[in-house]
Amino acid sequence: MKISKNKLISLDKFIDKALYNKKIGYYMNRDPFGKNGDFITAPNISILFSEMISVWCIAFWESLGSPKKINIVELGSGNGEMMRQMIKVFERFNSFKKSCNYYILEKSHFLKKIQRKKLANYNVKWIDSLNKLNSGPNIFLANEFFDALPIKQFIKKNNKWFEKKIKTVSKNNFELVDTITNIQNLEKKIGINLNNNQKIIEFSPLTYKYLNIISKKINSFHGGLLIIDYGYLEKKMKNSLQSVYKHKFNQILENFARSDITYNISFHLLKKITKKLNLKVAGFATQKDFLTKLGIVQRAEIISKNLQFSKKADIYYRLKRLIDNKFMGKLFKVMFITKKNNKFKLGFKN
Repeated sequence: MKISKNKLISLDKFIDKALYNKKIGYYMNRDPFGKNGDFITAPNISILFSEMISVWCIAFWESLGSPKKINIVELGSGNGEMMRQMIKVFERFNSFKKSCNYYILEKSHFLKKIQRKKLANYNVKWIDSLNKLNSGPNIFLANEFFDALPIKQFIKKNNKWFEKKIKTVSKNNFELVDTITNIQNLEKKIGINLNNNQKIIEFSPLTYKYLNIISKKINSFHGGLLIIDYGYLEKKMKNSLQSVYKHKFNQILENFARSDITYNISFHLLKKITKKLNLKVAGFATQKDFLTKLGIVQRAEIISKNLQFSKKADIYYRLKRLIDNKFMGKLFKVMFITKKNNKFKLGFKN
């Protein structure tokens, strides 16, 4: 895969090549999870996480009137662990189990192979486009999905807007270049004012595209979208672009296609997009508050009750990583998006 020397490409295209190029893309030919990878996600820290999401899904299904058919759609399934643990929970609830169709939207053929192996005993279907969901209702689950999508980045200098672009200096040697741009062209295209009181704008065209499709599915067939990701709710956007290589922070332009590139989600911007797409944010919480309201602490107490001390300690250490503010508890946020007339609030403030 080549990026022509001295040719400028937008940041989102650079990230797309680095992460999703079919031949060398970071997510396309390796397992990035766990000790031998670059990071670890909540479902791989503790099964308690997936159990709580399962409980939430069942309760939401009941709030929809327990429909005979419902699609559970995971956006980017990683190594398939969350879907596997969720299905194991669902199998204890016969009427819900009978209603479920399971779908995974996955771009990486490498990760898809891992998922297929892990989920071989379950009736899961893989899709490459959300447009292939022709019925519903749908429960869309996005755990650390949107932060992995390519972004554009704009910066304001001397009352003028510049877009971050990438120039190839030599093989795997790149530099950032600021090019003047008319931000209003993008704003007109999406119908949202991005630059009001901002000095930095981080915008993912692919996120907008996915939310546009999801909004149509929810408005047509009912259901909702549960987003769990790291990010912030403040109105002012931040320069949050970051890279991780072997569990350590990495310079964005280094270790091309061998490191993860990600950013912190602006949940305020997601809220604006949600409103534009005729949906509503029905709930917003930190991961700590969300999981605690769902009963994760009580669940830990139940399963650890008669265990020996070392196993009990392991359960609580993993729980701490999920809900302690020094770990994932505060940094990770949970947003629930659904139809305007939906009153479901489980896991969120009433």
